[in-house]
Amino acid sequence: MQRHDLVIIGAGPAGMAAAATAAELGLSVTLLDEQSRPGGQIYRDVDRVAALRGDILGADYIHGRSLTAGLHHGAITHLEGATVWAIEDGFRISYTKDGRGAQIGAERVLLATGALERPMPVPGWTLPGVMTAGAGQILLKQSGLVARQAVLVGAGPLLYLIAAQMVRAGTPPLAMVETQTRSDLFRALRHLDGALRGWRYLAKGLAMLAEIKRAGVARYTGATGLRIEGTDKAEALRFTHRGRTHRIACTTVFLHHGVVPNTQAARSLGVTHRWDTRQACFNPVLDGWGQSDVPGIFMAGDGTGIGGAKAAEIAGRLAALKLAEALGHISAAERDRRAAPLHSAKARERAARPFLDLAYPPCAEAMAPEDATTICRCEEVTAGDIRRYAALGCLGPNQTKAFGRAGMGPCQGRYCGLTVTALLAEANGQTPDETGYYRIRPPLKPVTLGELAAMDHGSQDAAE
Repeated sequence: MQRHDLVIIGAGPAGMAAAATAAELGLSVTLLDEQSRPGGQIYRDVDRVAALRGDILGADYIHGRSLTAGLHHGAITHLEGATVWAIEDGFRISYTKDGRGAQIGAERVLLATGALERPMPVPGWTLPGVMTAGAGQILLKQSGLVARQAVLVGAGPLLYLIAAQMVRAGTPPLAMVETQTRSDLFRALRHLDGALRGWRYLAKGLAMLAEIKRAGVARYTGATGLRIEGTDKAEALRFTHRGRTHRIACTTVFLHHGVVPNTQAARSLGVTHRWDTRQACFNPVLDGWGQSDVPGIFMAGDGTGIGGAKAAEIAGRLAALKLAEALGHISAAERDRRAAPLHSAKARERAARPFLDLAYPPCAEAMAPEDATTICRCEEVTAGDIRRYAALGCLGPNQTKAFGRAGMGPCQGRYCGLTVTALLAEANGQTPDETGYYRIRPPLKPVTLGELAAMDHGSQDAAE
């Protein structure tokens, strides 16, 4: 099994920036990513798509090409289509590529696993035709497909971006049904100074809203009582706005109320996590360089707390500087000299985040779903089931596996975990930190016996 100075998991903005910086400083780097091309979710397939749909997706998306270009360094081995399913003692990393298992060793590991869209369990969310807004954006990025007769539902700036991109593609959404309220905006105003420091984000948001308005897209804010109607597929969205009930016939519903860190790999390694009240999720406990409390494990990007693509890129470079210093490639003084402008830039990028977090909070109804609403789609567990488990003495998510298999499906709790924690915490009168999260163990992703049987323990990449 070959060993490298650094193995990075995830080829989004943080992973790509870290790989390029580390390679420039003399480290041997292997970058593992599930996708067939670099870019992560935000810059998905940017090298191919920028020329095809760059005018629709915008300049921020095209910026990703500057990061993919950095991966051509000779000290970087980029393994595409590689699904990591275990990180074990001594940093032995097991993954699957092209149907075969393989292993690689590392002196240090950087987790750049990015974020997941926060599930939005409302009545009818499991019907065909209902998907996350990010999934709709992936269809546009990768295949040039835009859903017709679609409604965007939830809260957050990503909805504006997707709506604007749909307008540019010539297929605007039927409506935007948003859950944030004026009260949320007023609460956010106490962070207006930070928002003004991050004025570029505000300017982009206002420009997108103007673009959406010019296209004649109806907007409803402060919506409640969200319900997707249909028998075999989505047929309409019903909701209440300013005391009146509305029904919009549609064939596609895009749901979104924020993104949350993808912490599965970090949790499998025992990295400490704490509840972030403002972002309503668990974040890993790290120092200013992205170093965790597990020796040798670093993290960067939205997997450490939501900050956006540019902040993730900067965090990746900072982690690479610390790793280079720790492995003896640069001095502490050189590290600090290079890092000073990056720390300042990261602070500027994150300045608007407190304002945005309060102005666009997660949908309250989806955070505490009705009893009949399914929250674990893999095992068909409802919110009412979780509340009944609590009444029977269930105190934490790991116990729910014994009560009703919540979190034991193919996604291993990635999409139901936060909802299960929130429901149990409320039912038991505990904090989310007291309630805890699922205990994550390998394999992090499903792996077949055939892939294990084909594993070549003596090579870096069994596909080569």
